[in-house]
Amino acid sequence: MSEKVNKLMNDSAALRWTALVLIALMMFFAYLFADVLSPLKSLLETSRGWDSATFGTYAGGEYFLNVFFFFLIFAGIILDKMGVRFTGLLSASLMVVGAVIKYIGVSEWFQGTEMMAWLNSWWTSFPGSAKLATLGFMIFGCGCEMAGTTVSKAIAKWFKGKEMAMAMGVEMSIGRLGVFAAMWLSPAISKAFPDAIGSPVLFGALLLCIGLISFAVFCVMDRKFDAELAAIGESDTSKADEFQVKDLGKIFSSKMFWIVAILCVLYYSGIFPFQKFATNFLEETLQVEASLAARLFSWFPILAMVLTPFLGIFLDKKGKGATMLMIGALIMMVCHLCFAFVLPVYKAQWLAVALILILGVSFSLVPAALWPSVPKIIDEKILGSAYCLIFWVQNIGLWGVPLLIGAVNKSTGGYTVPMIIFASFGLIAFFFSILLKIEDKKKGYGLELPNIQGDAAKVPTE
Repeated sequence: MSEKVNKLMNDSAALRWTALVLIALMMFFAYLFADVLSPLKSLLETSRGWDSATFGTYAGGEYFLNVFFFFLIFAGIILDKMGVRFTGLLSASLMVVGAVIKYIGVSEWFQGTEMMAWLNSWWTSFPGSAKLATLGFMIFGCGCEMAGTTVSKAIAKWFKGKEMAMAMGVEMSIGRLGVFAAMWLSPAISKAFPDAIGSPVLFGALLLCIGLISFAVFCVMDRKFDAELAAIGESDTSKADEFQVKDLGKIFSSKMFWIVAILCVLYYSGIFPFQKFATNFLEETLQVEASLAARLFSWFPILAMVLTPFLGIFLDKKGKGATMLMIGALIMMVCHLCFAFVLPVYKAQWLAVALILILGVSFSLVPAALWPSVPKIIDEKILGSAYCLIFWVQNIGLWGVPLLIGAVNKSTGGYTVPMIIFASFGLIAFFFSILLKIEDKKKGYGLELPNIQGDAAKVPTE
């Protein structure tokens, strides 16, 4: 018993980082699949009849059920009631199911079927392939967003009192590598196989199956870790103060929650929807082939991938999380303004890559500071629900912005106005980050303080 008390599984660096890699692999495959069609927008237009508005509706579909059917709110309740293992397996399974439906919708063999003819017979302005692909993307999106919150809580559990910000940074870096992989692999697979659109989607679906297996292996480790926690009386199981639905009121009444949630939706609305249109934007602005445009944009997550763990170390040891949020929002605004006004004038590939890399710095600063800050402002027993509610607010923007960008791009015939819209999100996010810093200074949440000496007690265990 003394061995269990003195040394838990997460006290072993090898074991806790192995656990991190297992759950991060699931997110790597999820990020790859989410952008698997982004480099193929032009091909979808010519071979499936998708215009920019259709593509925007499809891209926003990833978040539709999360927003309008409140799936993410239910996901938070499931996470806090059932734990990371059940929720993680459920989310990975939903991603696989959604991926298969999406593959069927865009695959070549399905286009001539009676089912496709029926899909094409109603809402004729929206192709049947887009209808089924969007349905699959909706189901995938439920699993993907649920997985994101589950992973955050799992990391907080395994890295309690340790290098939590660094761990979250490494997980995000591994996930973002999936974006890089999608931009290179999707065009290559598209050219290598006869089914130019279906083959990359099928490849991504198979990878999601591997991600499900990876998380199942993590569950074996996590079950043993829970047994150790129970042996020393630190497990949450059967506690009198376990999560209740009425506790959601504590989240909604928190001013800091709303500041963080609005900051989150503003920032991510300028990043993830941009990813969906970035390849086509570069293709049209630089007048290059889609495959080359995808390779140019593939460098976007690289600096983010490299910098995020180091920023996590800095946050763990030095702090300054609120300040990082301010800087990240400013960088995003400047980059999008340059995309709108500078790159169309100076059509240089090196300039495009430079701006993309700098935008990647912003993509390091904001998430690295944002997610480890949430346990500082929210009680641990409702942390899963808090993450999911933040994601729900974020998903409102991630659903609506692609529709807006697609419609504006179609009506204006270019990307100048869409880039200005993206830049405006950065400007407003900057002001909310200032508000966050002011509120933190008043209430003393410790967002500017190092993580390692701070809120270990507020980090959740399951």
